[in-house]
Amino acid sequence: MTGANELGELMLDPDEAQRKMERWAAGLEEKAQRYAAAQERTEQLRLTASSSDGAVKITVGADGGVTDIEFGNKARTYPLEELSRAILQTMHQAQAGIAGQVAEVMQESLGDEDQETRALMIGTLRSRFPEIEEEEPPPPPPAPPASSSDAPPPPQAPRERRHEAPDDEENSPW
Repeated sequence: MTGANELGELMLDPDEAQRKMERWAAGLEEKAQRYAAAQERTEQLRLTASSSDGAVKITVGADGGVTDIEFGNKARTYPLEELSRAILQTMHQAQAGIAGQVAEVMQESLGDEDQETRALMIGTLRSRFPEIEEEEPPPPPPAPPASSSDAPPPPQAPRERRHEAPDDEENSPW
């Protein structure tokens, strides 16, 4: 900012005051453009993680929202409970990288500017999407039970009803 002496000098030279105001406004405009660019790049971030066996692949945006889910053939062999667990673990794995990616974008776009705000924002992201400690991979899903002659046959899908021709007088209910 300006000191008391500098303010008096500006009042004596209105042209210099105008130039300083224009430089200040230009600096604010440049800063706003850098922040807008950082925001745009952040909104375009996508982080993808896959389960160790390739059964699940999940992509999230910088806000942590899931943008895509893909299932590999291995997912067909998972019992539903294990598939749910694999989906959540993979989603958390993808989200765990958000804070680091946003911090990188901000550093590239803003340099060392506004460290306090950046630290607050990255801290918030890290608390929402903590890093995942390495866990042992889940055991493979059990093999489907072998068919036995004692087991009842699996339920069949209902058959589509066939409609008789309208000119068939004997089978007409009316």
